[in-house]
Amino acid sequence: MSHVTLRHIAGATGLSIGTVSRALKNQAGMTEVTRNIVRETAIRLGYDFSQLKKGRIRRIAFLLHSQHNTLASSPFFSPVLHGAEEACRREGIALSFIAVGPAEPVLEQIRLHQPDAILCAGFFEPEVLGALQQVGKPLVLVDMHRRSFGSINADNLRGGYLATQHLLRCGRKRIAMLSGSLAHYSIQQRNRGFRQALFDARMHADPDLEIIVPNLGEGDEGVAEAMRTLLALPKRPDGLFCYNDSTALAAMKYALGEGLRVPSDLAIVGFDDIAAAGAAIPPLSTIRVDKEALGRAGIDALLNKQDDEPSQITVPVELIVRESSYDD
Repeated sequence: MSHVTLRHIAGATGLSIGTVSRALKNQAGMTEVTRNIVRETAIRLGYDFSQLKKGRIRRIAFLLHSQHNTLASSPFFSPVLHGAEEACRREGIALSFIAVGPAEPVLEQIRLHQPDAILCAGFFEPEVLGALQQVGKPLVLVDMHRRSFGSINADNLRGGYLATQHLLRCGRKRIAMLSGSLAHYSIQQRNRGFRQALFDARMHADPDLEIIVPNLGEGDEGVAEAMRTLLALPKRPDGLFCYNDSTALAAMKYALGEGLRVPSDLAIVGFDDIAAAGAAIPPLSTIRVDKEALGRAGIDALLNKQDDEPSQITVPVELIVRESSYDD
């Protein structure tokens, strides 16, 4: 059997994997010149054309963990879903949304919806992913990373680094971070970026300034508890990086309620750039993630999936500076 994949043909032609796939499947949207270049390259490399006879994907299940199906998580995952819907409409594919928890019979949901492929968004327990993998359908992760799975992620490490570097360049000397559970790949990477920026600046990483926000139910109670702890320190922080915008907005509300000036007393940066970030008073500095692009890329990865090469795609992020961190 030939080991030549669409990725090899894409590399040889300088075209995208999606373009190569559409050319080999004789789909519309390209010139005959491009189509012939792809086919001739595939023949020259020894591509096995029988791989194209696999069943066409007509139905995709978008799985979201029930812990993300909340008011706090909705501003992030709703645009991801919209991006996936947009890509499915473009390809004439039906998309089903399924919210599942660790104790729920996820395989029964899969049997009920009968998808040809599965897109998992956000954190899922290894046991759930293992069960889904056994179904044998094409499977891609969005906003999560595990070995042997294709995945689409924002550049969380870079984003955490940029946010912390910005606070350092604003002259902040004691920078704290509010994290969620580090079992979540994206949060873990944002935390790594935070620590790397401090290390590169030769700043002491004070463990008292890193707090995992306790999960105290829907609402801001956990953030308020974390902020109480930070502001009670003998040397309180003058900069704060939060693992997402919802946490940053709650932290800013608490700080202002305690009489602190933002950013004079406490400069704050979030992550994700949800709609509420720019509308806040003061507007929230953040790391912009193209959330719709994550969803679109997830669908594209499923449609162009190569069994032997799980794709790991990273979507760039951008620092957005607003008044919560810089008021000059």
